[in-house]
Amino acid sequence: MQVGEEMASLTKIACPIVMTSLLIFSRSLISMWFLSHLGKVELAGGALAMGFGNITGVSVLKGLSVGMDPICGQAFGAKRWTVLSHTFQKMFCLLTAVSIPIAVAWLNIEPVFLRLGQDPDITRVAKSYMVFFVPELLAQAMLHPLRTFLRTQGLTSPLTISAIISILLHPLFNYVFVVRMRLGVEGVAVAMAFNTMNINVGLLDLLCGRFSAVGGRCFLAAPSAISVCLEYWWYEIMLFLCGLLGNPKASVSAMGIMIQTTGLLYVVPFAISTAIATRVGHALGGGQPTRAQCTTVIGLILAVAYGLSAAVFVTALRSVWGKMFTDEPEILGLISSALPILGLCEIGNSPQTAACGVLTGTARPKDGARVNLCAFYIVGLPVAVTSTFGFKVGFCGLWYGMLAAQITCLVMMLCTLIRTDWEHQVKRAEALTAAAADRSRSEEEAIHTEVENDDDLEIGLLQNTND
Repeated sequence: MQVGEEMASLTKIACPIVMTSLLIFSRSLISMWFLSHLGKVELAGGALAMGFGNITGVSVLKGLSVGMDPICGQAFGAKRWTVLSHTFQKMFCLLTAVSIPIAVAWLNIEPVFLRLGQDPDITRVAKSYMVFFVPELLAQAMLHPLRTFLRTQGLTSPLTISAIISILLHPLFNYVFVVRMRLGVEGVAVAMAFNTMNINVGLLDLLCGRFSAVGGRCFLAAPSAISVCLEYWWYEIMLFLCGLLGNPKASVSAMGIMIQTTGLLYVVPFAISTAIATRVGHALGGGQPTRAQCTTVIGLILAVAYGLSAAVFVTALRSVWGKMFTDEPEILGLISSALPILGLCEIGNSPQTAACGVLTGTARPKDGARVNLCAFYIVGLPVAVTSTFGFKVGFCGLWYGMLAAQITCLVMMLCTLIRTDWEHQVKRAEALTAAAADRSRSEEEAIHTEVENDDDLEIGLLQNTND
């Protein structure tokens, strides 16, 4: 009975997240389509900029916001409503502050690209895109904590509805900015920002209503951000390494399309991971270790099944997939040769992503960061560089490095989960939510005391004036 209940609960949470993530991700596919029709250089430059922007900006914000998951999930399970609202407010302020130095770095990125050996024409286009991508970064600073705040309470439909409306408008925005206003690459970036802003506006009304019903410091944000960014930055490294290959324009363009494909395949594992994190957090917050363990096992089984299906899918479509984005023979050849390797990567990526959800739900982001550091940079990166440049494998060598990283990551994640003491995790959840609640009460008392002192000072000043 418990297995069926957990399967239903995971599906109820995961399905809307899959739909929403597909809708949000389809923005990138639409943007890539418009870039491909602007020209080969525009496609390569736009792909480099989108990858760099997502990995150095959006991934940082996403990683920091993951620190909300264990606190909000366990607080919801323990019915500590004040902790929920305070965590959201603090995370929004944190992400906004972090966005400022990232935006400044983006505005001065051209010399960095050139120093790293990127093609000057591609760099020029990428710089133009990055300048107009800054509003998207600021909009993401609002979107990520909004998503987490609602999702950890089981509220997934509002984001789905907002995403549907926004994605229907996205082709129109691209047409207006790119075609009618002739902004080119810059127009693609502006359209992306408008889309995210629309999603935010669609969620704000519900959020204001929730704050009337629910009244922790996100100290888990930093290791969560590191864990997410270590994996995301790997893709940016691959993009830069592509710029050092024989034909950088074709290689960077192909890598951009491959990364978008990876993002598309990642939608379902991300939804499963998020559902696992939410359910595990609720179970631990409610003092149910057996239910948390059951959720973990079921989630991993679902993830393995999806990984196998995804591998078959991309391998079967290797000859036609690239034609959705471009008709350049060299780019199509690179994509066709690398897609089967990407399929093998997905067999490891899907269950290890689900395992990351367990670590998130149990508030262990440091473990995830250590695993990603070892898998992607101690194992994967040397394999990629050696295969690509040492053994002259070329473009596919980068994906062999990814395959080695995913296998290592999966093995280390499973070893971490096998050693999990679920009774101990319940005690940690109790301590975490209690500490967050105590901090919230202390802050409220401090604010109340400050207001009373201000009132006393104002009364004293009035009395002195009357005297």
